[in-house]
Amino acid sequence: MDSTNRLRNMATRLTWIQEKKLQNLVKGKFSLLYRASVHGFTNNSLIWRCCNQGPTLLVIYSSDHVFGSYIPQNDKNKTRVSCLLFAFEETKILRCEIGPHDLNDYVYHYGNKEEFQIDLSEKKVTMSLDTIKKLKLSQHQTISFEECEVFRCEDLLDTRKMEGVAELRGSLLSSIRTYKPSRDLVNQMRILLLGPIGAGKSSFFNSVKSVFRGHVTHQALVSSDRTGISEQYRTYSIKDGKDGNSLPFILCDSMGLSEEKGLCMDDIPYILKGHVPDRYQFNFMKPITPGHSNYIDFPLLEDRIHCVAFVFDANSIGQLSDEMVAKIKKARREVIKCGVVHVVLLTCVDSMDLITKGDLIDIYKCMPVKLKQEEVHKKLGFALSDILVVSNYTSEWNLDPIKDVLNLSALRQMLWAADDFLEDLPLEETAIRGKHLLSVQEKK
Repeated sequence: MDSTNRLRNMATRLTWIQEKKLQNLVKGKFSLLYRASVHGFTNNSLIWRCCNQGPTLLVIYSSDHVFGSYIPQNDKNKTRVSCLLFAFEETKILRCEIGPHDLNDYVYHYGNKEEFQIDLSEKKVTMSLDTIKKLKLSQHQTISFEECEVFRCEDLLDTRKMEGVAELRGSLLSSIRTYKPSRDLVNQMRILLLGPIGAGKSSFFNSVKSVFRGHVTHQALVSSDRTGISEQYRTYSIKDGKDGNSLPFILCDSMGLSEEKGLCMDDIPYILKGHVPDRYQFNFMKPITPGHSNYIDFPLLEDRIHCVAFVFDANSIGQLSDEMVAKIKKARREVIKCGVVHVVLLTCVDSMDLITKGDLIDIYKCMPVKLKQEEVHKKLGFALSDILVVSNYTSEWNLDPIKDVLNLSALRQMLWAADDFLEDLPLEETAIRGKHLLSVQEKK
């Protein structure tokens, strides 16, 4: 067999969904050590390739089932082990823990009752009827199989990867701390967080503040249900925990969109144009209007919104009602009409099915996330390149560098998008800003 065919034959028969499910089960990634059809259906060949490899996963492929066992460790000096038996029921994993038992012939003969025993040369697996019942396999104690694979299970996040994450986190922090808005037209970029109630807008602000303060904070109140808490318009300027200086951006938290008592759609243009002051109390029945006691009649460029981030819970995109979809599209049209650039933030990706913590390091290559981005694109019309992924602090009390990298990367993209807004401004608007700066300098 030439090397090309050999490599092709060493590709696992697991589907990507099955592989992700098993990674979630054992909290690790896989490296294929042995495939019977390539290395031979003999115990000697398997033991030679797989012994003393640490935690291992054995996968059996019969004509009707995919099942196997997971051994947390594989050491000749360890004679008694516990193991986890598993079987796929479509994409669902059934499991059965057994042991500790004596370990004989590597990992393929458990206990005196032969709860799990494999005969490679005969291509047969024998299990107790009780085990077969728990795993919903054939009612026969002996199951014939076609293929057998063994994987080494490795940590999702090794030291080298975490060092790379820490380095990237530091680089992003430095980049944002030293960032200056395009042409110095404003001192701080204003980013409006807009989206359904409970999507994670306030949590995203808390997560960003936590990174720069050096510990998890919860300044913005977060609702524990879908009724929402934010009824005020809040503009949050964050001070850097390193030197105490204000960072070059302001996050603006709005009332959430809802089919019933959410943000009044007519408020959106006033927010975008800078007419709405901090701590304005929203009235879902009536938008702010000129003449209101807190209405800003002549907003400056620095009062306006420079970038809008539409925030959605990645797990709830499929449940958006037709009415909510219509509201989001209307809000997006208002944003475009006002000439403001926009992006999408997908929150809660770390709780999506098939996502492991190791996936968060390179999340944009992860198939479940790609599918979710496609869903947002098709359902709401946002460009795929504008859909960013974040992971908020919700119940944690310690910073997570991987979450920080996701959130800082998204924030940097938003600042770059806001730069595009400033660079697109008509000359007369930038001239007004210049006159304002000159007036401030003269007063000093």
